[in-house]
Amino acid sequence: MEIKKRKPPGKRMIKNMPLRVKWFFSASVGMMLVGYGLSVFSEAGHLKHTNAPFLRWFLLGTYSLIMVNSGLALFGQAVIFRMRIENRKLIKNILKDRDKKQKRTLTITRLEPPKAD
Repeated sequence: MEIKKRKPPGKRMIKNMPLRVKWFFSASVGMMLVGYGLSVFSEAGHLKHTNAPFLRWFLLGTYSLIMVNSGLALFGQAVIFRMRIENRKLIKNILKDRDKKQKRTLTITRLEPPKAD
C-alpha cells in the first residue's frame, strides 16, 4: 500500500493566498517582531546593568536577537512579495502597450474593389 504525501493544511492555504495578502501579513508581522525583539533586548540590557544573574539576561538577550532577526527575515520576504507585485503590474502594462501597437499596425484603412480582367 502506497502512502500519499500530502502537504500540511497551512502550506496549502499559504500557497493559495494572493501575493498582496502574503505581502501584508509578512510585512506587518515582521515589523511587530522587530519592535518586540528590540524591547526585549532593552530589558535584557537593563537586567545586565542591574547585576541580575548572568543566565537570566543572557538568555533574554539571545531570545530578543532571535525575535529581531526573524522579524527582519519576514520583512525581507515582504519586500520580495512587493517586488513581485510591482513586476507583475509592469509586465501587464508592457504587454498591454505592445498589444495596442500591434493592433494599430494591423488595421486595414481602405478596402480596394477587386480588379476585373
